[in-house]
Amino acid sequence: MDCDVRDKSLASSGKERIEWADRSMPVLKTIRERFEKEKPLKGIGIAACLHVTTETANLMRTLKAGGANVRLCASNPLSTQDDTAASLVEDYGIPTYAINGEDNDTYYSHIHAALDLKPQITMDDGADLVSTLHTQRKEQIASVIGGSEETTTGVIRLKSMEKNGVLAYPMIAVNNADTKHLFDNRYGTGQSSIDGILRATNMLLAGSTMVVCGYGWCGRGTATRARGAGANVIIIEVDPLRALEAVMDGFRVMPLMEAAKIGDVFITVTGDIHVLRREHFEAMKNGAIVCNSGHFNVEIDIPALEEIATAKKRVRKFIDCYTLPNGREVNLLAEGRLVNLAAAEGHPAVVMDMSFANQSLCAEYLVNSAGKLEKKVYDVPVDIDKHISKLKLECMGVKIDTLTAEQEEYLSSWNLGT
Repeated sequence: MDCDVRDKSLASSGKERIEWADRSMPVLKTIRERFEKEKPLKGIGIAACLHVTTETANLMRTLKAGGANVRLCASNPLSTQDDTAASLVEDYGIPTYAINGEDNDTYYSHIHAALDLKPQITMDDGADLVSTLHTQRKEQIASVIGGSEETTTGVIRLKSMEKNGVLAYPMIAVNNADTKHLFDNRYGTGQSSIDGILRATNMLLAGSTMVVCGYGWCGRGTATRARGAGANVIIIEVDPLRALEAVMDGFRVMPLMEAAKIGDVFITVTGDIHVLRREHFEAMKNGAIVCNSGHFNVEIDIPALEEIATAKKRVRKFIDCYTLPNGREVNLLAEGRLVNLAAAEGHPAVVMDMSFANQSLCAEYLVNSAGKLEKKVYDVPVDIDKHISKLKLECMGVKIDTLTAEQEEYLSSWNLGT
């Protein structure tokens, strides 16, 4: 099998971890069992550029069970679990191209290897695969029926492509599903980001001042978890509505330049570029910790930090300490990449269960809708979102009420008042 993984002998360890994650992914397992019987993806080639983790492995198993021909590459050089990649190849027969710590050239060579499949469906986490297909392999686009995108960052890129008239096939914004961003982004990113910071630093959050840049769903989750651990949380926002919401949620809100002087830990979750910049580094107090959970490593202006630093030293596995001309030190975690995946294990499987259920069902939807969709970014169909939420509740053993006939009539009428 064509593949590029670090060490196939790691497969047994990876298989155990994949099976452990599968225990917490009952919704995806239910879909996989149906896919196994119905084969809704039979003969469909799917190129996926995702974080190569145990949860993703179970998504790949589900797509393959549905009859798809799948190839997987990494969407982040530092998030790959090498034993998971090995097991995907050795135990599940899924061509995988991912090595933890791979350089930029290898990263893109792996994307091209996935695209060599000549897929009918693309599955992305950040839109690097889609971007590569649109810029370097345009001749393949005619055979693509659609794709899906996992992240806020990727959806932003895709909507820009649509706005500029360059998006060449329909895309489903999986990130926008309620069963994705309300849970994955808020609870998953919130917990795993704190987990990554703690694993990298072994610091005590209680009593510290944490500055969260961005109050979207990822920022909300991170801020809430940090406050729960005893941190004093400051929110940085450019959107007045989100800033107001943060204030109403009980957080301090201020300009980043002010927060830079008092923060102990800074985390970016915005999806934008150069949030933490030179002027902020220079204002930070000695020992400040900076990290990112906003997908790409551009949210922190690392080139500026490299330029102004007089010295750089790797002080722990995931910490680079930069000494500034003023003698203060700034500690960068995980090279500015996703701290929750580079320094920890990413989102818990129980929350990725819903995210990857969306990916699976959207792949089926794209096959059933082939030729019917325009070249634009679509939200996940509401019926898929509701179906996943119902399955999740059933798997959790939670029952809910239903409306009575009288209540349905009342809600559908306009003339029934007080």
